[in-house]
Amino acid sequence: MHSLSPLEAGVGPHEALRRTAFVLERSRQHSRRVEAFRGAAKVVTEVGEDEIAERARQGTLTDLPGIGSSTAGVIEQAVAGELPAYLERQQDEHGGPLVELDDDAAALFEAVVGDCHTHSDWSDGGSPIQEMVLAAVELGQEWQVLTDHSPRLRIANGLSAERLAKQLTLVDGINDALGDRFRLLKGIEVDILDDGALDQSEEMLGRLDVVTASVHSKLRMPGGAMTKRMLGAITNPRVDVLGHCTGRLVTGGRGTRPQSDFDAEAVFRACLEHDVAVEINSRPERCDPPDDLLILASEMGCTFAIDSDAHAPGQLEMKAYGCARAAALGIEADRIITTWEVERLLDWSARRRG
Repeated sequence: MHSLSPLEAGVGPHEALRRTAFVLERSRQHSRRVEAFRGAAKVVTEVGEDEIAERARQGTLTDLPGIGSSTAGVIEQAVAGELPAYLERQQDEHGGPLVELDDDAAALFEAVVGDCHTHSDWSDGGSPIQEMVLAAVELGQEWQVLTDHSPRLRIANGLSAERLAKQLTLVDGINDALGDRFRLLKGIEVDILDDGALDQSEEMLGRLDVVTASVHSKLRMPGGAMTKRMLGAITNPRVDVLGHCTGRLVTGGRGTRPQSDFDAEAVFRACLEHDVAVEINSRPERCDPPDDLLILASEMGCTFAIDSDAHAPGQLEMKAYGCARAAALGIEADRIITTWEVERLLDWSARRRG
């Protein structure tokens, strides 16, 4: 996993807009600002760069729907062969490392070649699948799992079985186009229902490469019931990764939320027995599980997945936060499935399912 090198003068308008959106995303700026630049990049593609260049010379870019003064300025400077001032300013302010990594954490960040938890605009992500994949390739990843939400999470536009089936066909097409350069794996972030069942049909879960299971509702249910709920998912042979296990929020625009009450030792023991990886969710507003539970899971011998939980291309690098935590707690790289080559990961997942 690598950071993107900053763009320099001479880049085209489409790439200048893409990179501006990427930097805005990684600094977690307002989604409307990001959407403006991604929308403008789409307009450039639809209109064609020849007409865009002509409009830039004539000063008529803002006549196009979806092009405002800020995005027009980026386009005009890119067409002129200059590094857009807005992009340069964003790169200077927000283009550096997300977090300072010591040698051990930096080595782990380099070793993390995959991601078991990413979202697209098919559910509550902000970008098309192809854009998420392109960013992952540019960052030096080797594989990632597409894990859009399951149907009962309506607020996140969760995928019905029919929509998920259509998505899997699209994933096949993307992999055919990529060849050996990158592998997009079929997955889901399946909701763990109140009784521990999974929010997707057995038939559809059986068609997936990797399943991440998470609790998203009734996070304050009594500890005994929550423990039973989580164990129901962990013991299901379809589940590979236990996502953001406490559900806590420690900062960010959604406010804070305390962690769920459950028997962590029983949950991690089940993860160990059933070879389910415990996710180290790298989003700074989650930082989940907290250090004491991460230490407990590590001491018990659990396997881990350092994941971005990215909802936009610029968030894929958030795995740096997870790497910093794992390295500080002495978790070895080989116990982290997102450091594995894709064939090893798929062999592990298939073997678990019998």
